[in-house]
Amino acid sequence: MNRATGTGGSRIGCDSSPGPARHRTFPSSLLSCLVVGVLAVACPARETHAAERAATGVDEVKAAFLYKFAGYVEWPPDSFAQSGVPFTIAVVGAEPLATELREVVKERTVHDRPIEVRRLESGEPLAGVHMLFVGEDQHARLEELVRTAQPRSILTVTEFEGALEAGSVINFVVSERRVRFEISIDSAEKSRLRLSSRLLEVAQRVLPGTG
Repeated sequence: MNRATGTGGSRIGCDSSPGPARHRTFPSSLLSCLVVGVLAVACPARETHAAERAATGVDEVKAAFLYKFAGYVEWPPDSFAQSGVPFTIAVVGAEPLATELREVVKERTVHDRPIEVRRLESGEPLAGVHMLFVGEDQHARLEELVRTAQPRSILTVTEFEGALEAGSVINFVVSERRVRFEISIDSAEKSRLRLSSRLLEVAQRVLPGTG
C-alpha cells in the first residue's frame, strides 16, 4: 500500500502551488491530529544546546511529528517495490532525537510496514531509506544529502534555518516556544512526493512549487 491514508483529506500533487510563501495561523485541532496517540504537540519548547534538548521535550515532539508525517505523504510506487521491507527513517546527527524516535515508533507501522530507525554515518548509502532527518549539527552536509535523496524520493526533514532553500522538504522551527514546521512544495515535487493538503494547512510557512 503506497498511498498514505492518515486522516484522509484531499491531496496536493506535485504540480500544485498554494501561492506565495506565507506564514499561517492554523487551527490547533488540525495540528493536534498529527500527533494524537503519541504526544501533545503543544508541549512547550525552547532553543537549547544538544545536551539540554531531551529535558525540554523538543526531541520528543519532533520524533512524534516524524512518525505522523508519514501518514500525510504519498511516495511513488517504486519506493515500495519490494514486499516485506520496512519503512526506514534514517537520522544523520541528532542522536537524542534518534533515541526518542525509536521509542515513538516501537510496535507501530507505516503503510502496513514495520518501521526501522537507522543512524546514518558519513559515507553510508541512502538505499532503502524513505525518510531522512538531518540534525542541525550536520547542516553542512544537507546539500550533498539532498542531491542523493531527491532521485530516491526520500522525504528530507531538517531543523535549521535556510534548510528549505537548500532542498529540504520539511523543516522544524521553534515559534512562540512551540515546535512548528515549514514546507517546500518545490522540494517535494523534485522528490516525486505528494503532500496531503492537511499537512500544508498546518505548516507555518509554505514555499510554492514551480509547476
